[in-house]
Amino acid sequence: MLKIENVHKTFNPGTINEKKALQGINLTLESGDFVTVIGGNGAGKSTLLNMITGVYPVDCGTIEIDGINLTKMPDYKRAKFFGRVFQDPMMGTAADMQIEENLALALRRGKPRTLLPGITRKERAMFRELLAALDLGLENRLTSKVGLLSGGQRQAITLLMATLQNPKLLMLDEHTAALDPQTAAKVLELTDQIVNRDKITTIMITHNMKDAIAHGNRLIMMDSGRIVYDVSGEEKQRLTVPELIQKFSESGGGMLSDRTLLQS
Repeated sequence: MLKIENVHKTFNPGTINEKKALQGINLTLESGDFVTVIGGNGAGKSTLLNMITGVYPVDCGTIEIDGINLTKMPDYKRAKFFGRVFQDPMMGTAADMQIEENLALALRRGKPRTLLPGITRKERAMFRELLAALDLGLENRLTSKVGLLSGGQRQAITLLMATLQNPKLLMLDEHTAALDPQTAAKVLELTDQIVNRDKITTIMITHNMKDAIAHGNRLIMMDSGRIVYDVSGEEKQRLTVPELIQKFSESGGGMLSDRTLLQS
C-alpha cells in the first residue's frame, strides 16, 4: 500500500541551521498494516508524514501509494489518498459549524458540488448511526457546534471524518497527546475499532511506549531521521517498555525525551 525508497530531507542546507530531518528512509507497508512510530523529539516522525502528504518536497527518493508515484505530485492532488488526525483537537474540524455539517463536508470531500439539499435524511441517519458507535452521546447532538465539544469528543469527530471515505492511508500524528489519560484511552479504543473494522492501513505516531506496543501489528523506532528498529508480529506483542528502551540504545539511538520516558 505504501512504498518509500531512499527518501532524504534536509532543512536549511548549507547554513548554520542545517537539519538532516530524514536520512535514507526505506519503508514498505502492506495493505491493512497498523504501524506505530516512536522516537525522541526531532527524530523525523512528523517530517515523515509531511513527506508522504506533500507538505514538503523530498530532496531525493520516491514515495508510492497503491502503485501510484506521489513523489512530484502536489499536496492538494494527493490529499484524496489520505486521512490525517493531528495532535491539536482544534484542527481537523470547523468549530463554528454543526457536527452534522462537519461530517457532511468530510463525506463530500473530493466530490462535485450540486444544488441538492446540504444534508439528506439518509445521510443524517448514517451520521447518527456512526456517532452512536462512538458511545459518546453525540448521536443526539447533530446540530451542536463542534466548538462546544470537549477535546476528546472533537478528536473522535475528527477521527470519524478522516476515515469516512476509507482512505488509502490514515495518519495519526500524536492524536491523543493533548488529551487526559482517560480520554486518550477512549480515543485509542475508537481508533482500534475503526481501523480494524475497515482494515485501514495506518501510521500512528506516539510518544507513549506502552501505546506503541499495545496498538497495531508493527512498531518502528526513529532517531536522527533514520529507522533504527522495526519489529512486528509476535515479537512485537512480547515486547516490554524496558526492552524497547534497550533496543533503542542498542540501535545507536540518542537520548529519548523526558516526555517519552515519563509517559511509558
